Amino acid sequence: MRKALTSLLAFAALTGSAETLTINMADYGVKPDRKENISAKLTKALDRIKAEHKGDTLTLRFLAGRYEFHEKGAPCRELYISNHDQDNPKRIGIDIDGWDNLTIDAEGADFIFHGRMLPVVVTGSRNFTIKNLHIDFDTPHITQVEVVANGEEGITFRTAPWVKADIDKKGKFAARGEGWTLTPSSGIAFEKDTRRVVYRTSDLWIPLDSVVKAGDKNLYRAPRWKDGRLKEGTIVAMRGWGRPTPGIFLSEDSATMIENVKVHYAEGMGLLAQLCDDITLKGFGVCLRGEDDPRYFTTQADATHFSGCRGLISSTGGLYEGMMDDAINVHGTYLKVTDIKDRRTLTGRYMHGQSYGFKWGDAGDSIQIILSETMEALPCRLTIASIVPSDKPTTEGAKEFTITFNENLPEEVKPGGNFGLENLTWCPEVYFADNTVRNNRARGSLFSTPRKTVVERNLFDHTSGTAILLCGDCMGWFETGACRDVTIRNNRFVNALTNMFQFTEAVISIYPEIHNLEGQQEYFHSGIRIEENEFDTFDAPLLYAKSVDGLSFTGNKVSHNSAYKPFHKNRFTFRLQRTRNVIIENNDFSGKDPSVSVE
Repeated sequence: MRKALTSLLAFAALTGSAETLTINMADYGVKPDRKENISAKLTKALDRIKAEHKGDTLTLRFLAGRYEFHEKGAPCRELYISNHDQDNPKRIGIDIDGWDNLTIDAEGADFIFHGRMLPVVVTGSRNFTIKNLHIDFDTPHITQVEVVANGEEGITFRTAPWVKADIDKKGKFAARGEGWTLTPSSGIAFEKDTRRVVYRTSDLWIPLDSVVKAGDKNLYRAPRWKDGRLKEGTIVAMRGWGRPTPGIFLSEDSATMIENVKVHYAEGMGLLAQLCDDITLKGFGVCLRGEDDPRYFTTQADATHFSGCRGLISSTGGLYEGMMDDAINVHGTYLKVTDIKDRRTLTGRYMHGQSYGFKWGDAGDSIQIILSETMEALPCRLTIASIVPSDKPTTEGAKEFTITFNENLPEEVKPGGNFGLENLTWCPEVYFADNTVRNNRARGSLFSTPRKTVVERNLFDHTSGTAILLCGDCMGWFETGACRDVTIRNNRFVNALTNMFQFTEAVISIYPEIHNLEGQQEYFHSGIRIEENEFDTFDAPLLYAKSVDGLSFTGNKVSHNSAYKPFHKNRFTFRLQRTRNVIIENNDFSGKDPSVSVE
């Protein structure tokens, strides 16, 4: 049955000769600018289309305009999402599950969400494309305010026009939205004119437990909030630390394309992908709505985050700004060895409270064992024969797995030791090019994969902390792994390190967390080339490297400015800590001799 649809036949880009059927969602009653809750109607339409067109290659076309999504009538699923709060269930706007050869073309529409929804979910799907879409929330969970006075009586601030807030019965400032209430505890300060994070402010402590009205309905005074760095006119994004849902969630998909999609706000990350093969982002943005956008912030955490993926992750032509963490983070997850059952069988456990409940590996995957304190890999490779959850009946919600290997465990692996498991099969190549990263909290980008990583022709503009971080740890976030082939070239770095956050030792920071560096015999990272970049900086440190074998810094141009007063505790241009085979040559330091510390 194909009544109630308008179809066009074309050749499918992904399947070559297969015909593509274009379905206009307006024919299913899904129309913009009606101020109605579209959640139930869209869900019903998607279910019907999927049933009627099983096996077809489809394009679902939305008319441009504004669509409102509320929690009532929305699909509800239990989803365990890496690096997010594992509270369930999740209310979903667009739920795509097990649907192959599907394209969603929103033609520039605004999908506006209310409450605490997860806007887009794609699971178990192949050849999925979504394009030409704006994702936003009507009432963000970040509360934007402007400082109007700062003195002995505390800070007086005015909430932005869209903020819904009051003072609760206990005297606390309370921001409110559809189905939620939040008293912010922290914040990030932005310069009003430039939208940059205010120099040397980092994470603000904001006590809002004794707030009083200070005039009109949007004006408040916080007597206990005293911070001389916040001048009149400073914009503060006040926030909590929760991150329940990303804007887009991808899980166990392959060949996913996201093109010209902009996430303007999400309570977690902009995009979180886990256990996916081949993801392409073209013109993707976690960004404001242009220069006239009254907001100064975007997401509560990273713009994009890839956990346990493989194939190629490509992000090109993107804009990442105003987010409360990194533009991109690519890693796997170590399991901690918690029990050894026999010489071929052990128990491995997810350790971090925001990373569990999803598949870790499959039979046939290649595994290496890590000494957690030194981050050294034992000289062997194991192959999974079987892996089953041991604390849950299914993978969903599981923290522990019983894993049997085809080979015997190394003799070094004994009960009571401190070992991690790394899945080498689920490691991606990364191409991050022609992107702009600017005016955000924490860091610019993180890469932790042994496969080829190319970072080129990007602008890192006032990333607040480190612009590029190569990390890895097996005792904290438990994020793998060692980098083996990294090229960082033809990028421009402008005034990073205006604030101090974790791992912010230099503009480029190679900083694995190694708890016993003195006991380490091997090196963690290797094969890192930093070449033909431009550094425009106000402070000293350019490169910090720890536990690296094979590092070059060549053909780079460095200039210094006086935009800010230097303050970083690291006064060396290059600080090298347990490194070898390092080449620093043919760089232009504009007549200022670099300094080097070798430890």
